[in-house]
Amino acid sequence: MDLQLENRVILVVGGTGLIGRAVVERLRAEGAVAVPASRHGEDGVRLDAGSDDSVAAALEEVLERFGEIDGLVIAAAPSAQTLDPARKSDPAQVLAAVDGKALRFVRVANAVLPLMTDAGYGRIVGVSGQNALQTGNLAGSVRNAALIIAAKNLADSAAGTGVTVNTVSPGIVSAAPSRDVRPGQGGQTSPADVADLIAFLVSPLAGTISGESIAVGHRVRGVTSM
Repeated sequence: MDLQLENRVILVVGGTGLIGRAVVERLRAEGAVAVPASRHGEDGVRLDAGSDDSVAAALEEVLERFGEIDGLVIAAAPSAQTLDPARKSDPAQVLAAVDGKALRFVRVANAVLPLMTDAGYGRIVGVSGQNALQTGNLAGSVRNAALIIAAKNLADSAAGTGVTVNTVSPGIVSAAPSRDVRPGQGGQTSPADVADLIAFLVSPLAGTISGESIAVGHRVRGVTSM
């Protein structure tokens, strides 16, 4: 399938991480101009999603170099393994987790949205996680659910402008995923699996999909969906 991404400029925030690298590789394979962004700026632009000034400077650099931003992928967040299980309901950790994932998504998306709405076209995809639908770690659940809710609000606000906003929710992501799915447990997913879905969502073909949260994985324990 031709995703019609040839020469599309897509900024990948967190583009040097496990999922971000796979997204950059997948988009470039489709002919897109994938621009990785990270706090250290390796092989791309320097962008700290926790800083308004850094976000503004990074967007200015991308526009100067490429003239436009057709798509935005936000995969920048501390790993779930950084959350202290002993403090899973600690308000300070919950607040930090939401800031580190959901608010950073909002900060970058808010900065890019006006550019896209003015252009009449744009695709934004945030990487959430299946913990949004699971209990057991309040910080992990809330940070992912908050990102999904934020994306839905932005999607609705951009309805009719040619801009879509969606999220993908991976389960356990591994560079070498196991094929085994134990009873009652979720299966593992490769970064490439996640990147395949993201590539579709940032393509022109996904113009009628917005405000959605799509799971990427095998079995997910939970009783509801968002």
